[in-house]
Amino acid sequence: MTCAILSFLLISIDHANDHLAAIRSALSVVVYPVQVLVNAPVEAAASVAGSMKSRQALLDENERLRQENLLLSSKSQRFLALERENARLRELLDSSVVFDQQVIAADVLAIETTPSSRQIVVDKGSNQGVYVGQPLLDAYGVIGQVAAVGPFSSTALLITDPRHALPVLINRNGLRAIAVGGDQSNELNLSFISTNADIKTGDLVVTSGLGRRFPAGYPVGRVKDVTLEPGDPFATVTVEPSARVGHTREVLLVGPRPPALDDERMSSLEP
Repeated sequence: MTCAILSFLLISIDHANDHLAAIRSALSVVVYPVQVLVNAPVEAAASVAGSMKSRQALLDENERLRQENLLLSSKSQRFLALERENARLRELLDSSVVFDQQVIAADVLAIETTPSSRQIVVDKGSNQGVYVGQPLLDAYGVIGQVAAVGPFSSTALLITDPRHALPVLINRNGLRAIAVGGDQSNELNLSFISTNADIKTGDLVVTSGLGRRFPAGYPVGRVKDVTLEPGDPFATVTVEPSARVGHTREVLLVGPRPPALDDERMSSLEP
């Protein structure tokens, strides 16, 4: 009771006249180390908790950023693929501007390049107007012709297939020949080239238009090698295809209206 009465008395005196300010200040200096010592465990616990929360937040943020980075990387790769595909399609469209032909763009579904058979399957068929014998080309040159047609897909024989023959000419001088598939998957051979013919390495070979299947002027390849064997009436001429045979992903099917439609039109004109 005495302490309580003394405390109330001192509080009243200090509140009225502020006589104990100096004593209170001195006592605060003395008590401060005790306050710090008592509060140290609380501050340490709070600091540890804050560090743990900060570490967890950093881990969560790091995981989030990692996932975002993976997502952006995948999108970037997709955008790059689309950009390259767009460039290839632009090249394809540019290559068809020169020719006033019916054009159908198609994607390659499968490629078969064995010594006995070299062909591709595309995702366009009779429903899209594809017909047997229709020429195929990529952004760089002739790649083959349609050999079989289904409703939704078609099989095309590559120009490097040993069973394929294509009328061609040397662009430099108009020398005519037949380009047939070679022994290698990426070469052609020119038939019926005499040993004294004017043909050189690097000459551009294009379609001649004979046979009315491949319109004239399509690039076929460039002469890679000319070999003359003693006693042979013809030279051995190897041509490297201009088209990316076996590696292309998009092709163009070009040509006039399907032959069936032409036959119907001609029959309607007959008396």
